[in-house]
Amino acid sequence: MRVGDEREHGQVTSIVPTESAKTTPKGRTPGASAAVRHGRPARTAPAALAPRAGLLPSLAAVYRAQLSRARVARIPLLFVATFQSVGIMVLMRGVVDGGSEARAVVAGSSVLVVAFVALNLLAQYFGQLRAGGGLDHYATLPVPPAAVVLGAAGAYASFTVPGTIVTAVAGSALFGLPMTHLWVLVAVIPLSGAALSGLGAALGLLAPRQELATLLGQLGMSAALLLGVLPAERLPGLVGWARDLLPSTYGVEALSRSFDAHPDWAVVALDLAVCAAVGVLSLAVATWAYRRAAVR
Repeated sequence: MRVGDEREHGQVTSIVPTESAKTTPKGRTPGASAAVRHGRPARTAPAALAPRAGLLPSLAAVYRAQLSRARVARIPLLFVATFQSVGIMVLMRGVVDGGSEARAVVAGSSVLVVAFVALNLLAQYFGQLRAGGGLDHYATLPVPPAAVVLGAAGAYASFTVPGTIVTAVAGSALFGLPMTHLWVLVAVIPLSGAALSGLGAALGLLAPRQELATLLGQLGMSAALLLGVLPAERLPGLVGWARDLLPSTYGVEALSRSFDAHPDWAVVALDLAVCAAVGVLSLAVATWAYRRAAVR
């Protein structure tokens, strides 16, 4: 039959195969096809978030980043800190001949390098980070708050190692002190650095303004200078109590006792243990201050 005859009788034969209304293209659901036809986006299941990074990997990453930054930007300041400590020892050489006073001057000047970098500069860094909105960047990263504080504190404390060693060796040669037990610096530097870094980070994070954070860092370093370098027996009673509250005091005492011909290692270990306890406490306060500043 011709096509015309079919049209006359109301019958049209289609050569296009028909599909069932329930049949959908491969990979689509009927609801998704309807949504696409009506111009609405198809609903998809939310993607699972990545797991939160662990403390140790996060700490290592922050430490490397901060150490790289400090190595580029803080070398001139480290030179200033070392030159300052050596200059103080040269000045004190005119009024101190030897004995316990010389040991106190050398030990205090050596730990002063740690105070300049770990306390003063870290307070300024966290104060600037808070004022400039840098904490928002760290808050978006899936890292624990403790990793940020510990990583920055560890990097700044590690950065003080060359200057502290140079100051201790130069002071020992200047005052004629034995260098046999200078290996105590292996414990004094990290423990004093942890205590002073935690204090510096807390000052920078708790200060309401960047300028105030800088001022507090400078005052903390001045306290480490006056209370650490000057011999304890020459300080008034009230100032002596303030010296006992300074975190770096116990590191100074441990290093000072190591210059004896026969050091009392039990007392040295006790000083280092107190310094470690103060370091843990100050870093815990700094971590709390970071959480407090990050959520504001």
